[in-house]
Amino acid sequence: MIEKALAQKVLHEALRTGADLAEIYVEDVVSLQLRLDDSRLEQAVRGADRGAGVRVFFGNLVTYAFTDQLDEASLMNAARAAASAGNQSSKTQVIDLTERKSPLHYPVEKPFESMSVAEKAGLLGRMDEAARAVGPQIVQVTAGYLELRRHMWLFNSEGVQVEDDRHFTEMRGGVVARRNGTLQRINEGFGGRVGLELLERNDAIEKIGSMAGRAIKMLDAKPCPAGDMTVVMCNGWGGVLFHEACGHQMEADFITKGSSAYTGKIGQQVANPIITAIDDGTIPGRRGSLRFDDDGTPAQRTVLIEKGILKEYMWDLVECRRVGRTQSTGNGRRESYRHMPMPRMTNTFIDQGGHDPQEIIESVEKGIYIAGMAGGQADISKGDYVFNATEAYLIEKGKLTTPLRGATVFGNGPKTLLEIDMVGNDLALDPGQGMCGKGQAARVSVGQPTIRIPRATVGGTDDSAGS
Repeated sequence: MIEKALAQKVLHEALRTGADLAEIYVEDVVSLQLRLDDSRLEQAVRGADRGAGVRVFFGNLVTYAFTDQLDEASLMNAARAAASAGNQSSKTQVIDLTERKSPLHYPVEKPFESMSVAEKAGLLGRMDEAARAVGPQIVQVTAGYLELRRHMWLFNSEGVQVEDDRHFTEMRGGVVARRNGTLQRINEGFGGRVGLELLERNDAIEKIGSMAGRAIKMLDAKPCPAGDMTVVMCNGWGGVLFHEACGHQMEADFITKGSSAYTGKIGQQVANPIITAIDDGTIPGRRGSLRFDDDGTPAQRTVLIEKGILKEYMWDLVECRRVGRTQSTGNGRRESYRHMPMPRMTNTFIDQGGHDPQEIIESVEKGIYIAGMAGGQADISKGDYVFNATEAYLIEKGKLTTPLRGATVFGNGPKTLLEIDMVGNDLALDPGQGMCGKGQAARVSVGQPTIRIPRATVGGTDDSAGS
């Protein structure tokens, strides 16, 4: 934190060459990361980072300078560097910094200090033992723990002063099962904007045991059929498809550049009317939740698509100024004080539908069920995507039968939204492991109910079963 008087002084310096808006973003981050690999604690690292960035606006020209020192001289030098793009003097103005309050509260019920580092490392050791106890097929186990506190303050020359203290706890696990040269890997995690109460609400031992059991089961998986077929996608983590193939296209920087398939389509039908999609930065405990975004705008719930109609994009301060829009949606996010904000998703999901998930599966004569998603790729400008499944099953006459390996799903996000014909009533967000990359890393949540895509292109190693 810097004193209000110093913030006012730095803002005056940033405005002196004719800027119309100046901002100071201050950040203080502390963390602890533990990693256990094959029964040995391989990493135990405490981290700390603090600094500030000064952003200066000359109309649509934006300049930025940052420093890892919070003394007056360093902050004033950053202000001068950011202001150097201007070429005229500015009248002195009174900057009355008034702290904005938020009705949102994300309390930490159990602080990080309530467990010792040894106790946290001991939990990782018990996870390792539990996974190996499931069966001799488990040949590799990893377990990880992260605690992170990111405290931010923002001041700008319009008189805004905000503060957000963000605590994150995250657990990760990975198992590898092997039989006769066949390997099956499962990596999963859970976490959120919470303290150590996360460990009371989630049984890490049970979860990694379940992962080990599923990895062993998947050793019996058959090659995935290839071709066009019906795909049923799981709730929760399945929402990564919408995030990557559609959500990014609704971020305002792609809209203002005209590089999104959704540019100029507000008010038009872009999805099946059974689909409503939302970005909500206000959900308690979620990874993408904020009191204020990194522009100082209050977090909010934004309906992107309502009953198939495109209603809104996701805006930050820069893109609002670019088009003369007065109100951001609170989606300005930055990786750290070394970065300028950009439009980013928070917690983004397809909303609840009306179909029972079992009914959706039973409606499929032949297809595949995606129970677990891994990484993938999406072309943001077109929405074309390819995603890999970590766990998939053949659907035959409305029942899940053979486990499948090597399944990939290809398609186009905007086209898929129009084709989805069943949406479940089992909305869930992912367990809290989402990290989005867009030049900068950002914690996010994704989600959806069970959905049915009546015809999608599936890639696999068996092309005899596609139809």
